[in-house]
Amino acid sequence: MPETADGPTESSAEAQKRPQFGTRFLTDPRQVFQHNAWDNVEWSAEQEEAAQKKVQENSQPLPEEKQEEFDNRANEYWNDFYTIHENRFFKDRHWLFTEFPELAPQQKPSQDSEENLLNGEDGPSTHTDTEFPGASASYRILEVGCGVGNTVFPILKTNNDPGLFVYCCDFSSTAVDLVKSNPEYYPSRCHAFVHDMSDASAEYPIPDHNLDVIVLIFVLSALHPQKMQNCINRLARLLKPGGVLLLRDYGRYDMAQLRFKKGRCLSENFYVRGDGTRVYFFTQDELHDLFSKAGLEKVQNMVDRRLQVNRGKQLTMYRVWVQCKYRKVLAPT
Repeated sequence: MPETADGPTESSAEAQKRPQFGTRFLTDPRQVFQHNAWDNVEWSAEQEEAAQKKVQENSQPLPEEKQEEFDNRANEYWNDFYTIHENRFFKDRHWLFTEFPELAPQQKPSQDSEENLLNGEDGPSTHTDTEFPGASASYRILEVGCGVGNTVFPILKTNNDPGLFVYCCDFSSTAVDLVKSNPEYYPSRCHAFVHDMSDASAEYPIPDHNLDVIVLIFVLSALHPQKMQNCINRLARLLKPGGVLLLRDYGRYDMAQLRFKKGRCLSENFYVRGDGTRVYFFTQDELHDLFSKAGLEKVQNMVDRRLQVNRGKQLTMYRVWVQCKYRKVLAPT
């Protein structure tokens, strides 16, 4: 999914040392251009009011027939997007392991297993997969809306747990083809497939109650708001008791929302970009309601208000992201 605010690409070692979001504070406005970004920037009442006014000015929805066209052609627009950009648009998200340690190794592999993985060989014979891909794995991660693999491949490169198996899917067949053509894609450790997450009746290649982690990174916002609850309900069934759903997505009044002009609004806080792809901007309460109704309990639900800086052009840009962790309730003993 289009999301270009990950920051500079880091090595895995650098990523492990990276402090969590929310640790760099701007205490002296005169120092604003000393760093590329500042965390948890407080908005003034005037700034909040100006953002609300901007959104209201551009909130007239497009005609219903036009909205239906964007909904019916969503697959076409995403395929066109990945055909044009391929893997040049994105940066690997090494920050994932700092914010979501659930994606890092859960156990230390043996030396032989580690060497096999580094050499690109199959891991130990845990993945015989007679029932479904990754059936014999001890730790299973699914990323929904994987795009060209900028979350999946950092996980596979960083997490050398021999029991790990990663599933990844996307609405766009073009994106999935790009993942499979990546030289770091090994079917012994990963299974990529085309899937429409908005279709609650579509089957996943994993039985229910088998996933340890589900990852949604800037992807739920691409769905029509009316389809989000059924989507989350379906994903929650895939989780094991105690499994977690990890989300990072666009927050209300993010810079991207305030930049939309008139004629781009589909419904309240839901817009269409110039390339036909769509995006919604969330509040914490909206996401909490979605996850709670699916039977998930809150571990984390936070807003990351970030001030990004272009030091060359002396520009400041306000980003608003929401980050969540929700756990499937453990069955009573």
